Amino acid sequence: MNRNSSFFHAAGCFLLAFSLTSTLAAQPFGNGPSAGPGFRIDAAPLTATEAASVSFMREEERLARDLYLKLAEKWNLNVFRNIAASEQQHFDAMGKILANKNLPDPSAGKEAGVYAEPTLNTLFNELYAKGMKSIEDALAVGVAVETTDIADLEKAIAATTRTDLKRAYTNLMNASYSHLEAFENNIEVLCPLAPAN
Repeated sequence: MNRNSSFFHAAGCFLLAFSLTSTLAAQPFGNGPSAGPGFRIDAAPLTATEAASVSFMREEERLARDLYLKLAEKWNLNVFRNIAASEQQHFDAMGKILANKNLPDPSAGKEAGVYAEPTLNTLFNELYAKGMKSIEDALAVGVAVETTDIADLEKAIAATTRTDLKRAYTNLMNASYSHLEAFENNIEVLCPLAPAN
């Protein structure tokens, strides 16, 4: 693709993003009753591994929320706003588990883009920089975040025998699959002629 065609493709993609009124960008994602703060938490204490897992997932959900809000502000796409609202619910759900077990909240007092886990700080900065480049890059960032979340949640599910954690993580993972599909659908609708990387 030459420079002129790349420019016109990017411009058309940009304009389409503002004019599109697709249900792909309007529907809620992963907001079932068990995904949010209302699920039941078992009375047994968490192991150190389980506590670390919940803390990490709390921060990872916040990273997704923070990133999507910034991308929504930059590109004015509803898919980012809607999924950010879902990530807030998941962030709250992990916070409820930590509070129930009297465990410290790694997110307390930290602004958007700042995390207790150093690898998440690096990941946020890299994805934010990529997502500011173009709508196509921003949607690709959404795909990357949800793919990472799914992999991390699969590991978390495998590392616990607790029914409540497995249920909570499974609900988050199901939501991430919905988010992933939404981002992929938006890429197909908004920028169908985007060159493969």
